[in-house]
Amino acid sequence: NMASCLQIADDEKGHDLDLFCVPRHYESDLDKVIIPHGLIMDRTERLARDIIQDMGGHHIVALCVLKGGYKFFADLLDYIKVLNHNSDKSVPLTVDFIRVKSYCNDKSTNSVRVIGGDELSNLSGKNVLIVEDIVETGRTMQTLLSLLNECNPKMVKVVSLLVKRTPRSSGYRPDYIGFEVPDAFLVGYALDYNEYFRDLSHICILNDQAKEKYKV
Repeated sequence: NMASCLQIADDEKGHDLDLFCVPRHYESDLDKVIIPHGLIMDRTERLARDIIQDMGGHHIVALCVLKGGYKFFADLLDYIKVLNHNSDKSVPLTVDFIRVKSYCNDKSTNSVRVIGGDELSNLSGKNVLIVEDIVETGRTMQTLLSLLNECNPKMVKVVSLLVKRTPRSSGYRPDYIGFEVPDAFLVGYALDYNEYFRDLSHICILNDQAKEKYKV
């Protein structure tokens, strides 16, 4: 079944920066606000509910894919915690963090290194929720999933805040998706460009001058 999500159209005009609070040091780097922070939070709250409905009743290990996923991960877990406090069924939740490194810069290699995480082998027999900020080609996630499956978890689900519509996609779709977004360069809400823009609350489109300015 196709995961339902909020679709942001390719011709989405976005919102003027001056309608929102944007750090002054980034004002000249951004074109538009494409997903305001409040909308991210509302959608995340609903994802939390869907996840608990599907995975509830068992211990969940939430696996955060760093660095970009940390903000979404923290907010999603806060909503899950609220559900745990206020509903009849609550689930024990433990967390772990991994970083996934592809060997080549932007080559779609299938060699993906997982850094950190208390040995993935501890996930045997557990319900695992992988929390990711954005899925572009999907290849990294497919490789991570095949590594995880070798550890025999009971169930693995993937939630990604964003999925990019791109011709480079392998066709992979996560189980839960916040927003489907155009093939533009997006920053903010922990999505970075060379480590900048993680401190921006909204998801915005980066302009071309900024790509030059923050080039490494």
